[in-house]
Amino acid sequence: MAATHVNPTRMELTRLKKKLITAVRGHKLLKDKRDELMRQFLDLVRENKALREKVEAGIAAANQNFVLARAGMQDQVLDVALMTPKQEVFLECGNRNVMSVEIPVFTYQTRTSDANDIYSYGFAFTSSDLDAAVKSLADLLPEMLRLAECEKSCQLMAAEIEKTRRRVNALEHVMIPQMQANIKYITMKLDENERSTQIRLMKVKDMMLEEAHHYSEHIPEPA
Repeated sequence: MAATHVNPTRMELTRLKKKLITAVRGHKLLKDKRDELMRQFLDLVRENKALREKVEAGIAAANQNFVLARAGMQDQVLDVALMTPKQEVFLECGNRNVMSVEIPVFTYQTRTSDANDIYSYGFAFTSSDLDAAVKSLADLLPEMLRLAECEKSCQLMAAEIEKTRRRVNALEHVMIPQMQANIKYITMKLDENERSTQIRLMKVKDMMLEEAHHYSEHIPEPA
């Protein structure tokens, strides 16, 4: 897997070793981030499941009360009773950072704090089933907002988990093995060059010794 186009120099070897250390550290941090995101994601999924069941049960009960109210009231009276809502809800959307993921946070406030302002009609000509339906929907509002938070947060965290997983796999299976192979290739090349240099130096030394020996043999001895 060694990349033969890598320049086999000591400077390149030092650079690759530093890059490998950074990649290994980044790989560990990304794995920790992925694991923590998965933990929080599973907690959100469980909360989302419980909230959805509660909200769906509440909406089903409210629909049942609306059906009973419509059965006991004239259509015109029911339409007039619900025509002009009395209470208002002001919704604000903020953000909360969870492991570099910006998840939404919903807060709301009503125009008035009076609990009876949810009824936009008088009680003289309406059914108690209508009161129960309106009350159940008003009580469900916080759970519905929290459910919206959870579902959007799950979508954003799932996308971030997938992105982090791809980065972890790219580092673990591509970049780190490639850098390790390049380091091994450069190390082998440098060792090979060093051995070649040593062999050449030894040969040069032998040739110099041989020339010096032959030269001493040709020098005439003094009389």
